[in-house]
Amino acid sequence: MNNIYKSPKSILILFILIFCGYCEKFTDPPYPNQPPETTIANIPVENDTLFPIVTLHWNGGDSDGYVAGYEYRYITYNLFLGDSVVSDWKLTNQTSITLTLVSNDSLNKQRFQVRAIDNVGDIDPTPAEKVFYTWKAIPPVTKIVLPTQNDEYFVMDSTTDWWSGIQLIYTASDKDGEISAYAWAVDDSEWTWTQDTSIYITPDKFRSPLAGEHEIKVTSRDNTNIIDPVGSEVKIQLVEPTFEKMMLVIDETDEDNLPSKIEVDDDSVDNFYRSLLENYNRNLWDEWDYKAEGIPPREILGQYQLLFWHADDKPSSFPHAISQHFDILKDYIVMGGDLIVSGWRVLKSFAWQDDFPKTFENDSFVRKYLHIIEADETPFGADFTHAYGVVPFSDVKVDSAKLGGVFPYFGALSQVNIIRKRGPFSDILCSYGTSNNTNFPQYRGYACGLIYYGTSFNVVILGFPIFFIEQDDAKILMEEILQALNY
Repeated sequence: MNNIYKSPKSILILFILIFCGYCEKFTDPPYPNQPPETTIANIPVENDTLFPIVTLHWNGGDSDGYVAGYEYRYITYNLFLGDSVVSDWKLTNQTSITLTLVSNDSLNKQRFQVRAIDNVGDIDPTPAEKVFYTWKAIPPVTKIVLPTQNDEYFVMDSTTDWWSGIQLIYTASDKDGEISAYAWAVDDSEWTWTQDTSIYITPDKFRSPLAGEHEIKVTSRDNTNIIDPVGSEVKIQLVEPTFEKMMLVIDETDEDNLPSKIEVDDDSVDNFYRSLLENYNRNLWDEWDYKAEGIPPREILGQYQLLFWHADDKPSSFPHAISQHFDILKDYIVMGGDLIVSGWRVLKSFAWQDDFPKTFENDSFVRKYLHIIEADETPFGADFTHAYGVVPFSDVKVDSAKLGGVFPYFGALSQVNIIRKRGPFSDILCSYGTSNNTNFPQYRGYACGLIYYGTSFNVVILGFPIFFIEQDDAKILMEEILQALNY
């Protein structure tokens, strides 16, 4: 038996030879990376003609790694217009997408391309491709609902609790799709895009000066990204109130509409109201005859701190005209103007076709601005003979001479409006009074006059015609009201 002697030196040499052999194996150059491949689904069918919103699906694979993402783009050829649009490659990790494709021409050729990207950043050199066609998308149509052309509004340089700006309401329709967004602009400003169809334009959005003509424009965009090429526009007039004078008396009393046998002419009514204000400087207040001149324009109304509107005739077929002008009255008082309203069946005029007692809707002029929740009307033949004043207001008596011998009044008033339920921050000014032998005691004590003290404006409403109050009492009442309103 041979004994092979292995010295330490020979063992070391053998180890080095083995190690070097492994080193040579590890440092051999690796196989080159293979780029990924991309395939696209057969839906939609090649060369099909489609609506401009198209959903496409694809997939990718990589033989020596994995797909880390994709890039896609599309090229649009407007076949009749003769131009084209090439989008940039966009990165995604999804395997499907819904595209809104440019489709400005009657027929549009669309070439969609997608390519996979593998884990080392190599890109498929032969992107998957699908060719199809889209027909022309119909642009949306936009319309301004409010304001209308040449509407006039009061305006101030800042918003308040009561005034948020000029309301703009608009709508849009799209025959072949849906509206995705709306835009509005004022004067020469940039478009403001929104999902809302009703906004308030604050005064800072209008060019200077505020007073004068301004243009409002709206447009819309549909779900094919087509913007209404025409849009809608209106021009409006803005008026800044000056409140340089104290009061405007608006005479809506129609003497021809008084009950028969009550013979009163316009001069008598005018002189009666002038007498109530004889202690006030004539330069501080003016008169306006509604029957002759209609509603005063905002340029006139805005000069006065207070409007006093009386309608003392008794309507039977048609309501008082004041009920047709609540928009301009609302526009006036939210600017800070005060309002006094009195008349025969004046509250009934705001709900002429409705049965009384009447609960007014939350957003109605009577409830929101006159602060009356529920009103009623005494029956034909009732006997309103006086009103009990609530401090600091005095009692007032009906002038029986003006109504004496006239059926069915005989010195008293009927069909007086009373307030069964009042809104917050309003006080009773006076309450309904009757004769001791009345047939209608159930109305006694109800409010027939109300005063509202507000943060921006004050309002007084009287449910009876002041002209039929004794002149001295009416004069005291008017002075007390003006004093309560700080005039």
